[in-house]
Amino acid sequence: MTTMTRGTSRWTRGGIRSAGRGAVLSAVALGLVTAMAAPAVAADDPTREQLMADCASGEGKCSFNEPVLGKAYLGDFHQVSDSLYNCSTSDATQSMGWSDTVGSTDSAGVSVTAGGKIAGLIDLSVTATYSHTWSSSHTENSSLTMTVKPGEVGWISRAQVMQTVSGTWQTHYDSPKWGHYYWFVPDTVTGPATNGTDGQSNAVTVKTRKMTAAEKSSCAAGSKHGRAFVVQH
Repeated sequence: MTTMTRGTSRWTRGGIRSAGRGAVLSAVALGLVTAMAAPAVAADDPTREQLMADCASGEGKCSFNEPVLGKAYLGDFHQVSDSLYNCSTSDATQSMGWSDTVGSTDSAGVSVTAGGKIAGLIDLSVTATYSHTWSSSHTENSSLTMTVKPGEVGWISRAQVMQTVSGTWQTHYDSPKWGHYYWFVPDTVTGPATNGTDGQSNAVTVKTRKMTAAEKSSCAAGSKHGRAFVVQH
């Protein structure tokens, strides 16, 4: 909780809140104010991107306050391997390697770079509050044997356990910037969670579909006829 003595504070664009050196912003006040609608703002107020850039560069002394972890859920399936096309008249069975890296994005859809200052500040805050680390990126790789029927295409898909963490960025400047010492930016970051979080498990599966008319025509031509072949993802 950040508590300061009496002062002024106001909303600016995108839900950003500013405060002088004397503003009082308790956890309850932040939660209530964040839910309110922001009025029109002056053109010389900072954008969210400018404040977050100062956090990332270190120009603003930033912290990610009062993180709240959302309930884990299984993310969308996405292709993680090359595609196996079966142009033959019998089943094609092949071992396929796969690799998957899942990152994090903030409430503006901006990638949270692994190993960057922003990711480090979120991890520091989550670790202090929940006694376990938070990671902005997760990578896995392995192999799986797939069987694809004639006239079909097969590939490996994977879904990662995901989780949100919500909080408020506090940016502190040694000298007023945009007229204030402190700026506050509400944010929600969505990223990979540890396998098994809240009973959710990562999933890997083989997906197949029928070839399109164009793909079938391609099968009938040249060296592809009568065999299975791999196309890079």
